[in-house]
Amino acid sequence: MARLKDYYKSDVAPALMKKFGYKSVMQIPKLEKIVINVGCGEARENSKVMDAVVKDLAAITGQKPILTVAKTSIANFKLREGMVIGAKVTLRADKMYEFMDRFFNVALPRVRDFRGINPNSFDGRGNYTVGLKEQLIFPEIEYDKIDKIRGMDISFITTAKTDEEGRELLSLLGAPFAK
Repeated sequence: MARLKDYYKSDVAPALMKKFGYKSVMQIPKLEKIVINVGCGEARENSKVMDAVVKDLAAITGQKPILTVAKTSIANFKLREGMVIGAKVTLRADKMYEFMDRFFNVALPRVRDFRGINPNSFDGRGNYTVGLKEQLIFPEIEYDKIDKIRGMDISFITTAKTDEEGRELLSLLGAPFAK
């Protein structure tokens, strides 16, 4: 399901149309983008840390990450405005569907004692976010070459209006929600 025109012909769109009673195919919710974010607080002391984060994120997604900077200064965290504190990648179209397929079918089953992802992590508008504790679950990352285990947030942004529509869309696309 790499292209949007294929999306409307797949079994996902008719199932959603039937369940929610949409009048037009344009009302059917779609996956808009996937955003992968890695926050890295120790980057303010050591700039080499961000190189490793960017390298790992590029290997996982196949796309060059952009660096995120602090918007405000926070004295308690020794953080100044404009300091690099993380990296993120936004995936769309073919790369998005390829990443989603690898994430649901290859990476998540590698998590120890995996029983499914939390079905309640929706934001109220049909978007879903899952947090990972380590980047080692992706087969692109070699265990011997990492310097530190880092987590990441993966957000699935949809055009769904409600959480129920978003949950149904992601489950039809293959998301392994816990029962």
